[in-house]
Amino acid sequence: MIAIGGAIGTGLFLGAGGRLAQAGPALAIAYGVCGVFAFFVVRALGELILHRPSSGAFVSYAREFLGEKGAFVAGWMYFLNWATTGIADITAIALYAHYWSLFTHVPQWVLALVALLVVLVLNLVSVKLFGEMEFWFAIIKVGALVAFMFVGIGLLVMGTPIGGTTPGPSLLLDHGGVLPNGLVPLVLVIQGVVFAYAAVELVGVAAGETEDPAKVMPKAINSIMWRIGIFYVGSVVLLSMLLPWNQYQEGQSPFVTVLSQLGVPAAGDVMNLVVLTAAMSSLNSGLYSTGRILRSMAAAGSAPKFTGLMNRNQVPYGGILLTAAVCVLGVGLNYVVPAAAFEIVLNFAAVAIITTWSMIMLSHLVFVRKAKAGEVARPLYRLPGSPVTQLVTIAFLLAVVVLMWFDVPAGRVTLLCVPLLAAALVVGWFCVRKRVDTVRAFGDR
Repeated sequence: MIAIGGAIGTGLFLGAGGRLAQAGPALAIAYGVCGVFAFFVVRALGELILHRPSSGAFVSYAREFLGEKGAFVAGWMYFLNWATTGIADITAIALYAHYWSLFTHVPQWVLALVALLVVLVLNLVSVKLFGEMEFWFAIIKVGALVAFMFVGIGLLVMGTPIGGTTPGPSLLLDHGGVLPNGLVPLVLVIQGVVFAYAAVELVGVAAGETEDPAKVMPKAINSIMWRIGIFYVGSVVLLSMLLPWNQYQEGQSPFVTVLSQLGVPAAGDVMNLVVLTAAMSSLNSGLYSTGRILRSMAAAGSAPKFTGLMNRNQVPYGGILLTAAVCVLGVGLNYVVPAAAFEIVLNFAAVAIITTWSMIMLSHLVFVRKAKAGEVARPLYRLPGSPVTQLVTIAFLLAVVVLMWFDVPAGRVTLLCVPLLAAALVVGWFCVRKRVDTVRAFGDR
C-alpha cells in the first residue's frame, strides 16, 4: 500500500494540470521517460533491500557502501525532500479546500496548518494506525483513478460533450498539436515530473517493518512499472483527449476540471475530496519515512539525539516532530506568498529527491563492485543492465538539474541556493563528525 500510495500523489493529482497547460499532450512522454528511470531507482533499491532489510533504507545502505559522509548527505537531503514535499502537500490541501465555497474565505495558511496538525497527531499514535490510514488512502486514490478512467473512456466512446467540447483522439492534435508550445516547455516540466514520482522509494523504508520482505518487496516493486504506465501516462493521455490542453490550469486538479464541466451533480466535489485525500496520504507518508530515517541517523550520531526518541508505541516521534516543525515554515510561506508556495517548494523537493536517487544508484554501483570482488552476495532479484543502468540514470538526473537553470525564475533561484545548501551540509558534518566517530568506535548503532 505504501508503494501504491507513493507512486500516486500530489504530483499527479495537482501538478498535472499546470504541466498540461504548459507542455500540452506531450506531457505523457515526459511521464513515461521519467517513469522508466524511477523504476530503475526503485529496482536498485529493491536489490539492496533483499541484501539487508532496514528501516534506515538507503541511508543505511549509503553508510555501508559510501561511508558515514555518504549516509549524512543521503539522510539530510531526504529529510529536505520530505520536509519540502510536506509543505507542497499542505499547500495542495489548502488549495483543494478553497474549491468549496465553505472554505473560500478561510485563509490558505489556516487550512494548511489544520491539515498538518491532523496528520501529525494521527502519525504519532502508532505504526498500526499509520498502516491503516495509508491502506485506505491508497484504496481511495486507486479506486477513484480507476473510476475516473472508466468514466473518461466511456465519454470518449460515446462522444459525450464536456463543457461544450466533444472529446476524442483529435484533441491530441488540435490546438497546436502534441507539442503546442514547442520542445522547450516539455523539457522544462521534467523536474516537476520527477517530483511526481518522488516517494516510490518509500517501499524501502517500509521494508524494515515488513514481516517477509524477501517475498513482499519484489512484488511491490515490480508492480510500480505497470502502475506508472496506467495511472500516469494513461491518465495524461486520457485527460488530453477529454478536454483541450489549454483548458487545464495551474492550481486546480485536472480531474476536477473535467468532472466539474460534466454537469453531473457533485462529481467535481467528489473528485476534489479524493485528491485532497491523496495530498493527506503524501503528507502522512512523509512524516512516517523521515521519522524512521532520522532515527537511523541519530543512532549513528549524524542527527540530533532527540530525533531518535521513541514513544511507548514504538513511533520515532522526535524525527516526526522535526519534519512537522519545518512544515510549519510552509504554513508561513502560505501566508506570505500563497499563489507561489507550491511551485517554490516543488523545485527544492526536486533537487532533494534527485540527490536521494543518485545516492541510491551510487550505493548500488559500489554494492555490485563488492559483489564482483566476492565481498557480498547479490540476491536473485537484481537491477538489470548493471552498471550501465546506474550510470545512465545518474546522467539523466544530473541533466534534470541542469534543465532547472532554464526554468526562470523558480528553477534558477533554486539552483542558486544549492551552494548554500552544500555549505550547510559541510558545516553540519563538521558539527557531528566527532560524535559519529565516537559511535563508530563503540559500535553503538
